[in-house]
Formats: sequence, structure tokens, C-alpha cells
Amino acid sequence: MPSVLVVDDEANIRELVTVYFTAAGFEVRQASDGPSGLASALSDSPDLVILDLMLPGMAGDEVCRRLRERLAVPVIMLSARDGDLDKVALLEIGADDYVVKPFSPPELVARARAVLRRSAAPSTGGPAASGDDLAVGGLRMSIGQREVTVDGAPVVLTAKEFDLLATMAAEPGIVFSREGLLERAWGFNEYVDTRGVDVHVRHLREKLGDAADSPRFIETVRGVGYRVRKGER
Repeated sequence: MPSVLVVDDEANIRELVTVYFTAAGFEVRQASDGPSGLASALSDSPDLVILDLMLPGMAGDEVCRRLRERLAVPVIMLSARDGDLDKVALLEIGADDYVVKPFSPPELVARARAVLRRSAAPSTGGPAASGDDLAVGGLRMSIGQREVTVDGAPVVLTAKEFDLLATMAAEPGIVFSREGLLERAWGFNEYVDTRGVDVHVRHLREKLGDAADSPRFIETVRGVGYRVRKGER
């Protein structure tokens, strides 16, 4: 039974989400503020966190940032704002998806299932689908274990980051467009704004230790997209 942690300061929203997710076969835990939500996520290790952006004690974006430092748990943000810049900002902090308030509870359940499917499954093509491991220079990826190391040191990636990297690393030297990465890495196009891919690539580079001016692993092909280098600099 998948577990979900719902962090929202509005009791009626927590209860509404709990009713729908329980009926859908989830085990649901609740938290009413940022600090207790963070503590619960770190101690209970839920399969998914549904996190409101505006929380007392600690804002949802800060909770998400701190979670990302410790866990690769998928996060769906709840936000009352619906502008393009706000959506990109939510991706910037490491959210896997976002739902704008007021929302449809059945849609939220469907989004949750989709996020969990993406976090549980590797990318759809190449070695990522066959269970092979990948190696490019000092980068090693265990597809079955969903583990990444650089020069032997472990690197913690989110589900989206892992699938994005696995897609490119399976075909080093091949340039992928942003639209192609959305489709091949994650099998969906919910983020119509492809800037979401740029956000995840930036996060990947930071975690892999790629220098912006001389990347070791991920190169930008201006006007086209991204690729994993065949060899290292």
C-alpha cells in the first residue's frame, strides 16, 4: 500500500485529500505546518508528499528544499498561484508536479499515481528499459537499483532527474531536444513549458559537479537541446 504525507494548514483540505486517497488505496498521514511536515517526511519516509506552498512555521518551498537535501521522495506542490513564473519556481525547488488550488481531488489522485509510476519506472528506451547499468567516464548508473555515483561517490537524484540522466546517458553523444526529453524520459508532456527541462538539467549539473563553462558530463547544444558527452574533458 503506497503511503502519502499531506502537509497543509487547512484541516478541511487535509481531510478531503485523506478521504479520496484512502478510498484509492493509499495510507495517509497528515501534518499541519512546515516543521512537523518536514519531520514526518524524514522520519516516516512516505512514498509521496503532497505539500502546500503557504505553510506556518516554514514555507512549503523551504520544506521541499530541505527534503531534497535528504530524500528523493516525489513531491506534489499545492499552490494558489497559476502563473508561468510560479510554475517554473516550483520546479526550481525540486517539485515533481504542481496542482493549483482549488483542485479536483480525483485529479490530484491521478497526478499522484502518475508521479509514483514515473518514480518507480526507469526511462522507456535503451538500457534504462532493459535493466542494464550505464557508464560514461566517471559516471555510473545502476538502472535496477536507481543509484548514481560519480568517481565512486553516491549522488542522490530525484526520480525525474534520474530518468532524464538515464535517457541521455543511454545514448552518449546524441542530442536530445527538450520536447524529446519530456516524452522519452518521462513519457508525458504535462509541463508544456519546456523550461522545466532546463531546471532539471541545472539541478543535475549541480549534483554531478558539472562546471557551467566546461561541463564534464552534460553539454548544451545551443538552439537544440542537451547531450551526455561521449568522453570527459
